[in-house]
This record gives sequence, C-alpha cells and structure tokens, in this order.
Amino acid sequence: MPNLLAIDGPDSGTLFQLTQALISIGRDRTNGICLNDSEASRKHAEIRMEPAGIRLVDTGSANGTTVNGRKVQDIFLQPGDRIAIGRSTLQLQMEAKSGSDSLLTHIVRSIPASEATRFFKQPSQIDSTGLKIRLANLSVMYDSSQAISRIVDIDDLLKHLMELIFRSIEADEGCMMLRGETGELEPKAIRRRNGQEIDSKVSFSRTIMEYVLREDRGILLSDAEQDERFQHGESIARFRLREVICVPMTGRHDTLGVLFLVTQSNGVPGQTVKFTEEHLSLAIALAHQAALAIEDTRYRQAMLQNERLAGIGQTIAAISHHVKNIMQGVMFGSDMVRSGLKDDDKTMLSQGWRLVEKNQKKIHDLVMDMLSYSKPRDPQLENSDINVLCAEVYELLQGRAKELNVDFQFEPNRALPQFPFDPDGLHKALLNIAGNAIDAVEETANPRVKITLSRISDEKIEIRVEDNGPGIPKEKLVDIFKPFVSTKGSRGTGLGLPVSQKILQEHHGDLIVQSEVGTGTTFVLQLPLKQPD
Repeated sequence: MPNLLAIDGPDSGTLFQLTQALISIGRDRTNGICLNDSEASRKHAEIRMEPAGIRLVDTGSANGTTVNGRKVQDIFLQPGDRIAIGRSTLQLQMEAKSGSDSLLTHIVRSIPASEATRFFKQPSQIDSTGLKIRLANLSVMYDSSQAISRIVDIDDLLKHLMELIFRSIEADEGCMMLRGETGELEPKAIRRRNGQEIDSKVSFSRTIMEYVLREDRGILLSDAEQDERFQHGESIARFRLREVICVPMTGRHDTLGVLFLVTQSNGVPGQTVKFTEEHLSLAIALAHQAALAIEDTRYRQAMLQNERLAGIGQTIAAISHHVKNIMQGVMFGSDMVRSGLKDDDKTMLSQGWRLVEKNQKKIHDLVMDMLSYSKPRDPQLENSDINVLCAEVYELLQGRAKELNVDFQFEPNRALPQFPFDPDGLHKALLNIAGNAIDAVEETANPRVKITLSRISDEKIEIRVEDNGPGIPKEKLVDIFKPFVSTKGSRGTGLGLPVSQKILQEHHGDLIVQSEVGTGTTFVLQLPLKQPD
C-alpha cells in the first residue's frame, strides 16, 4: 500500500496511508490528509489513485505545488518523489509487493533510515548483550560528534569514522560512497580489516547501493551470491561477496551516499555468520552520524570561505582607501614639481618635492606595517637595557614634539635590570605609540606627553605613555586595535596600534589602553622580565 511520509515541516515524521481512490490535501480538517501548515491552502491538492498510476493534481492553491523542486499542476508520481506544499515536504513511498518486486529470502531485514536516532536513544531495547558492550563504546563516538566534526578535511573525517565503524562491526571490507557534483557515487573512505592497500577494483556492488538509495532503506543480505535479485551485479560474484550491510547516509536534509560493509566467501561451506540484525541497526545509526558530521563540516567550510572572502574584500577596500589618499598627495606634489620646472620656480619645485617625499614615506610605512602585521615572527631576543631603548625613542621624537610645542618628558628607571627583549620590535611599537600620543595632543591647550618606566611585580615591568589629549570615547576603544582603523585620518595607516599590539603579544606581554574623554589617554606596554622556554 502506498503512503506519503512527511519528511519536513510541521508534520515531520507523520505517515499518511493512501487508502482511498481520491484523497485531498490541505490545512482544512475535512481533507483526507490534513497538514498543520499555515502556508498550505485550505484545499491545496488531490491524490488520485488511477489505473495508470498515482496522480497528483494542484487544485488552485495559492502558493503552488512542486515535485522534486519543479512546480507542477498535474503529474503522475514515482516512488521516492518529494512533494513540497507550503513548508511541508511529503515523500511517496511504496510498500514491497509480492512477485518479482519482493525482497527474496536472502535479505534478512530492511529498516528505515529513521532508526538511526532510536538506536542510541533507547539502548535498553537492544537484546544482544554483546552488542550492548559495543554500543557502550560507540556511544562515545555519538557523544563526541562535536569533536569529530572539528576535522576540517572531509577525507580525514571519513577515514576517522570508518576506523570507529571497524572497531564495532567485524567486516572484511568497508566503504563510504558519497555523491559527487555530478550525482554519481564516488568512493571516499575504503578500508580492509587486514590493513592492505585498496586498489581501484573495489569489491562493492553498485547494484545493491542503487537499490538502497532508491528505496531509502538499509539492508542486510545473508548470502549475496545466491540472492536472485542481485545476481546480475557482476561485482557480487567477482569479489565473492557473502554478507552485505548497505545503509543510506541520511543527513538532516538529504541522503549523501551509502555505507557499504561486506564479508567475503572463502569457498568453505558453513561459514560463521558475522552480521546480525543488530549490526544493521548499528550501521544505519553510524551512517546517520557520519552524514551529520559531513554536513557540519561542509557548512563550516562554506562559512569559513565566505568569511575569508569577506575579510579579503574589507582589506582591499581599506588598503585602497589609504593608497588613494597617499597617491593624491603624490600627484599633487608631482604637479607642483612639473609647474616649478616649467616656470623655473625653485620655491614651488622644492615644495612639490617635499610633498612627494612625504607621501613616499607614507607608502613605505604602510607597506612595512602590513608586512609586520601579516607575517608571523619570533622576536629576536637580546639581553638589553629598556632605559636605553626608551631614551632612543625619546630623542627621535623630540624634534617633532618641539614643532608642535608639546611638553615631551621621559623619566628613566635605573633600578630596572637588563632582561631579554627584541630591541628592534619594541622600538617600533614604542615609537608608534609615543608618536600617536604627540599627534593626539596637537590641538590641546598646554599639550603634554610623558614616558615612564616601572616594575609592577617580580615578573613584569611596564612602559607608560601618558598624554593629556582629548581622550578616546568608550564606544571607539573596542575598535582601536582593529586593522585600518585610524583616528588620524589620512595621516595614519591604521596599522600602527595593531602592529604594536602584535609585537607585545609576541613578547608574551600585553598592550593596554586607559582613556577618559576630556582628560587624556594612557597606553601601558607590559613586558615579562623572563621569557617562557
């Protein structure tokens, strides 16, 4: 008897028997098949049992009816067709008939893919004591699905899952076959119990796999070589397949492929049976687990790819903005140089060239900051005096501070011992931060910047760079260490603080900011006196 199984939507899991010649479908209670779906019409469609087959007719629904993704009005259905009505998806299923279409005696049992969840949720209903022991081990796999799904490469993931399967089911060979881009089954994880390499002539029957996918049911064959239903499959005889378990790998939304496990005949009569009905239940549960893990991995890979593309786009946009501003300065300076040469105006020539040189330096700083930020590096540690480094930075910035009338101070701390740090890296970080502080107080009355050194514990020292500038609003503090975020407009690259933070982190230290609007900002560079081994 045919039936419709709700595989998606509000009625998911409900089985509707097609027992009458005419059955209406819709959300109204008077329908033979009543859907709890607000997007279905009151009288949406009809199923008509005719001599030519099972006919589906849309009865003027508001949202239409689709079969296998194609909108239809009047169509004869085939077993396995998926009917979409509103938010619901119904699949046509046919019960096995007698005669040539029936499963012969060598198929011991077939079970629906929905058994996957029940097997783990109700282990007490499994009668076999031996299988309960195996189930206890496999429950670890079921509970660790999140850990398994962290394996990004799908091939590695399937290999790992197949190893788990072989710990529980005594198969001679096993394989996971997944649908490729063309829809064809492709071997993705092949394993033999003896550990031999698998050649291209894998001993798996496509005839059996196609049957399982068509019927969407897992099967157990006790003697595949003698089963008349599959005798036309050449691989069954060629590879002497004796016992076979083949189950669909059904995920949340689709069937991704099959799990195929076999034992092989050695030509000796009365061989011990290795596969049982409990193994079939276990296999379909494991195949379901594998399908879920594959779906999660594919989804995560797609999300990661999207994030990478978005990150690349944002980076290109930010770099383009900075380069555009710099190139405008270069072009303006070039025009001044050209005019100075044409008019023999040495003053304009000199001004234009200074502008070109200034913007060349900006390009150099941007490129070097990008390299520093993007390239991982280990600090070149030397036992050095932090007072000397701070004094060098202080001397470099003194001229700039005088131009802006900034009260620039440095208080050394001679009590600090020498300790290992990267002088070049830390010099760059402190120069960035102190230079930013001087720029920040440019428009402040009585501008002041101060660098101090102190020991905050037996294990740490800190360099404090304090200014009395306008301060940074709280809502902007979270963004100042993001690449290409600059409060200096076209004057900054937007990479100075991220690079400085990276240098401190490479030293196993930290860069901390404390700021209050209207009072000023303090950057604290914390460094360990001893680097970890």
